[in-house]
Amino acid sequence: MPLGSKIDVDDVYFFTGGGGTNTAATFANQGFHTAFCGMVGQDSAGQEVINELEKIGIDHNFVLKNDKKLTNHSVVLSSDGKERTILVYRGASSEFTENDIPFEKLETKWIYIAPLSGEVHRLTESLIEFALKTNTKVAMNPGNSQLSLPKGILERAIKKTDILILNQEEASLLTKIPYSKEADIFKKIDDICPGIAIMTKGTKGVVVSDGNYLYKAKPEKSKVIDKTGAGDAFGSGFVSGVIQSNGNIEYATQMAMANASSCLTQWGAKNGLLKKGEMWQKVNVKKIKLTDK
Repeated sequence: MPLGSKIDVDDVYFFTGGGGTNTAATFANQGFHTAFCGMVGQDSAGQEVINELEKIGIDHNFVLKNDKKLTNHSVVLSSDGKERTILVYRGASSEFTENDIPFEKLETKWIYIAPLSGEVHRLTESLIEFALKTNTKVAMNPGNSQLSLPKGILERAIKKTDILILNQEEASLLTKIPYSKEADIFKKIDDICPGIAIMTKGTKGVVVSDGNYLYKAKPEKSKVIDKTGAGDAFGSGFVSGVIQSNGNIEYATQMAMANASSCLTQWGAKNGLLKKGEMWQKVNVKKIKLTDK
C-alpha cells in the first residue's frame, strides 16, 4: 500500500477478539462455567468487550479497566479471506500485572493460557505456580514471547502443562528443530512435556502426541471466509473435547478441527464457533504408535 494514498475498501466489520476471549467463547458455548481474566481500557471498546462476554455467558468479574491506555485494537486487512495483514495496538492489556490476578478467588478445574505478549508473558510462571499449588489442569498455547522465556522457567511451565498447543513455527522455536522433522520435534517435546502435545499445520492438518501414539488428521475442504481466530477455535475445541470425552484424543481432535472449520466460515473469531450439541462432520484420525513412525 503506497504511503500518502487513499485506498477504497469493500466492507468494514467490527468484532471483539483476542486469544483469551476467543477461547472463552468456545468453552461457554460448550456449556462450561467460564471466566475471562484480563484488562481493557476505560473506553467504549472495553465496555463492548464486557457486554459481549456477558451476552455469551462468560463471567467478567475478573476483567479490569485501565485508564492509562485504550483497549487493544487490531486492524485486519483481509483479501478474500485468504491473506491478511494485521496492524496491532497493544494497549491496556500491556498494563496487566501479577497483582491484577485475583488468585485467592480462582476456583477452577482448568486454566487456559492464551499467547501473552510483551512484559505480560512473564505471568506464565505465576499461573503455572498457582496451578501446581491448587492441582489445577493447564492448557497452554504459548506465543513467541513465552517461548523465549529463560530455558528453566519455560521447561518448568511445560512440565506442568496438560495440553500444549503449538503451530509449526512455535514448535520449531521451542525445540530448535526445523518443523519439517516432525518425528524429531515430538521426540524432544515428549521429553519435556508429560501431557498432550499438539502441532497444528494450517491446511495440512494437525499432529497430536500423547507420548505413546501420534494422531494425525487433515481438515475437509471447505469455504474460507475469514481465518481470524481459527487457531483459538482449534485449541479451545480440543480442550473441550478432552474434557467432554474423558481424555479421548481422537474425539478431541475431531471436535477441534470441526470448531476451527466452522469458525472459518464466518467473519470474526466468535461467530462461527460450535454450540453444545451441534452436529459436526468428523474427520479421519490416523493413530500411529510412536515406535512405528
